[in-house]
Amino acid sequence: MYIIIMGGGRVGLTLANLLSEEGNDITLIESDETLCNEVATDLDALVINGNGTNSKLLEEVNIDDADAFVAATGNDEANLLSCILVRKYDVKRIIARVSNPDHEEAFREVGIDEVISPEITAAKQLQQVVTNPLVVKLTTLGEGDAEIHEMTITNDKVVGKRFKEISPNKDYIIIATYKSGKLAIPQPDDTIARGEKITLLVKRGKLNKVTKKLEK
Repeated sequence: MYIIIMGGGRVGLTLANLLSEEGNDITLIESDETLCNEVATDLDALVINGNGTNSKLLEEVNIDDADAFVAATGNDEANLLSCILVRKYDVKRIIARVSNPDHEEAFREVGIDEVISPEITAAKQLQQVVTNPLVVKLTTLGEGDAEIHEMTITNDKVVGKRFKEISPNKDYIIIATYKSGKLAIPQPDDTIARGEKITLLVKRGKLNKVTKKLEK
């Protein structure tokens, strides 16, 4: 997959590095010349000092061949402008970082495929660490309608019950458990043990309710 990343400083650099490690072909466009010189020899990607709002530069890096374009700078206006410009080309997926959540609607209105707010994401993760320190979020599904989490059974009210007695229900479903450190698919008649680590799919907004049921 060919991916073009615009800016983002260390964020863009880290993203470029992660994507290149997955075997993707990466071009990083970075306006910070010092950073470009610093990473050009170490990063397995084409690093160009420039601006993603420059049509000529985009064409020089073969924007029409890109499978995805990521506007990752901390400047919402620059990200929006570059994404509007890139929409004129044959790019399959356009992704933008938005720093101010109030700007998110404007990004979506111009047809950007995915809008990411690191600030909101970080705030939600901090909230989870504060309120549910024993719960580990693994991923989000769909448009944020559900999440996959790991947690440990500590509520004596469910210890000793069979999985079919508590899962599934309208809020969650237990999709995996760990026996002696090995992942297993829970069977309906399997008994739940105290301290058992589980993976479950939880509907949006229901995590606190589920946590109270299984951990308290």
